[in-house]
Amino acid sequence: MTHSAVEIQASTLAGYSDASRLRQANDQDWVLAQAPAAPRVHADLGSGIGQLLQACLERFPSLETAIGLEQSAFRLSEAASRLQPYGDRVLLRHADLMAPEPLELSPDLITMTSVLHWLYPVEFRLFDWVARTMAPGGTFLLTTYHPERDEYGLGGEDDIVRDALAALGRDRALVPGFLAAGDVLPIATRTRDTEGLRDLLERGLRIVSTAERDAVVRVGSAAEYEHFHAATFGDYYSRLVEPPLRQAFFRAVGEAAWRRQQERGHVSHMPVRLWKLTTRD
Repeated sequence: MTHSAVEIQASTLAGYSDASRLRQANDQDWVLAQAPAAPRVHADLGSGIGQLLQACLERFPSLETAIGLEQSAFRLSEAASRLQPYGDRVLLRHADLMAPEPLELSPDLITMTSVLHWLYPVEFRLFDWVARTMAPGGTFLLTTYHPERDEYGLGGEDDIVRDALAALGRDRALVPGFLAAGDVLPIATRTRDTEGLRDLLERGLRIVSTAERDAVVRVGSAAEYEHFHAATFGDYYSRLVEPPLRQAFFRAVGEAAWRRQQERGHVSHMPVRLWKLTTRD
């Protein structure tokens, strides 16, 4: 079977450099402004194509080692190309953040941006790892997105997917059951509320401060969002539909997002919280 370009993109998570401009890239300065004044070892969890690692290397001349932990081989390859000029200051590791391996160094700065929902419901494993791995008095900077959700646990990207599935002929009212039957847990459900996260974090770490802002996504075309969805969510949702319909599914996602953009002036907005944490005394 011949696959379309967007299906290939979803299977490889390619093209994230462009996609991240719509959401995650906006977090970089906000996050790094909370970093220690002169970090020596930085570990980025779910480091993707290395954008935050590069920003940290450029911002902090003190940084001796930047470590990226990432599960996608395609993103690791792109990160290696991006970070090649920094030579042996960079270490990239293939990693499953649900069961991360020990590190040979103790970072005094650990970051994780827009990743945590993928670890549900075992986020505590990663938090325990951070508490064991981070240097005493180090800083852990974590961002979490918190879309509103309905009585079925759907919100944010789930709503756009629901519109797309309805456009492909699915009964809109039955979409929550359709997701459940396909073993697709809504992303809004995968994102714990702030009090639930606080309870998990405080088991082994100390919260220094929190900050919040509104993350707004705007696009210039349906195609732009179609590729954002493929690069960000891969085949998480598209596997719900039969292979011959997957190209149409991605197109419908883009069109659903574009309708929202035209009607509301944005595709989505939701609170994003920045947690600054450190080790317990």
